[in-house]
Amino acid sequence: MEILLDQIKYIWSLLSTPLFQLGSSQISLASLFVALIVLAGFVIISKIIERGVHNALKSKSIDSGVKGSIERFSRYIVITLGAFIALDTIGISLSSLAALGAVLMVGIGFGLQNIAQNFVSGIIILLERPIKKGDIVDVGGVSGRVYDIRVRSTIIETRDDVAIIVPNSQFIAEQVVNDSFSGDKIRRILKVGVAYGSDVKKVTEILLKVASEHKQVLQEPTSKVYFMDFGNSSLDFELRFWVNELWTTDGILSDLRYAIDQEFRDADVCIPFPQRDLHIKTCEPKLA
Repeated sequence: MEILLDQIKYIWSLLSTPLFQLGSSQISLASLFVALIVLAGFVIISKIIERGVHNALKSKSIDSGVKGSIERFSRYIVITLGAFIALDTIGISLSSLAALGAVLMVGIGFGLQNIAQNFVSGIIILLERPIKKGDIVDVGGVSGRVYDIRVRSTIIETRDDVAIIVPNSQFIAEQVVNDSFSGDKIRRILKVGVAYGSDVKKVTEILLKVASEHKQVLQEPTSKVYFMDFGNSSLDFELRFWVNELWTTDGILSDLRYAIDQEFRDADVCIPFPQRDLHIKTCEPKLA
């Protein structure tokens, strides 16, 4: 029994031996272990609170992006509070954090610039909400739906069901196309060319008919057809229409092209292909 007590005392002496001193506080393995337990407890509490906020806001008529930001901020606040309490358990006060902050700033200056930049960008995204969960975006050549916004990065889910992790700084520093920013509807343009000599009024009627018959094309705002130009080998038209299915617009465009091709065949409207006329000129040799 005495041997066991001696071993426990020895282990405790090792754990309580100061590893380093920060200001007036002496940091040991035991104090670090307690601080980690406190922090882990607050992380668990933060998830419970986030879930509670989610359930409380579920029935409220609030934008889903705003709900997500409130839920995420409630979690961050609890974790931040837990971090301060964990530091206080090992005797590190806010004044002592100044020395730690100086060390961190040196680290940021040498190798943590990107992490700090992405962290700040994540906070800006949650506050300003240029994007939100569920938006259809295009940034840095990556196009897809915003699946999740985290502190350091944002997860984009492509139409191929591939998850791409994009650093938050790209959404702040680069140009971002957000199809969902102004609402759930968007205008799409379908370009088509017909042969010279075609009845342009009939072409216009066919394009409007095809758009009106598609179930996913909105009747309001109305679809419009524009005669854009006299091309090199075709008369160029644009069918401009509105949809509220942002995620499946490629399929809608494909459906319309199938229908237009069939209608043009039935109405004997020809879609031309580029042609070139080759003229061969021969020269008579000069006689001496």
